[in-house]
Amino acid sequence: MISRKHRFHGHGSLRFVYQHGKTIRGQYGAIKFIANPKRKHYRMAVVVSRKVHKSAVVRNRIRRRIYEIVRREEPHITGAYDMVFTVFSDQIASISAEDLRQRVVSKMEEAGIVVPEKPELSNPDHNSHAIVKVKEN
Repeated sequence: MISRKHRFHGHGSLRFVYQHGKTIRGQYGAIKFIANPKRKHYRMAVVVSRKVHKSAVVRNRIRRRIYEIVRREEPHITGAYDMVFTVFSDQIASISAEDLRQRVVSKMEEAGIVVPEKPELSNPDHNSHAIVKVKEN
């Protein structure tokens, strides 16, 4: 779960994001965002309608999964943004965690909220991921 300083408080802030924010849609949902220069930290909300799934348990699980992904990406967030994730499909509750993470992060990268990760340069002579490093003579 994200910390309290990163959550929305009141409907006025959400209304402002809905009216003035930009939207990026995906297969399972959308992200609506706007830069907020008045703040130092990002704020976010996840909206999962009852139309998505009847059970509150499933809706809360979807919400928690998205909050956790954003919490882990927190060091990569570039500035103070107000974000609202709106979920359209209940299939998001059953997809793998890695697939969901890739989808959420790609939408945040597309919005410019998260800096894209640079792939590490692979050197065939140097294996940095080995458990035991080979001693050179």
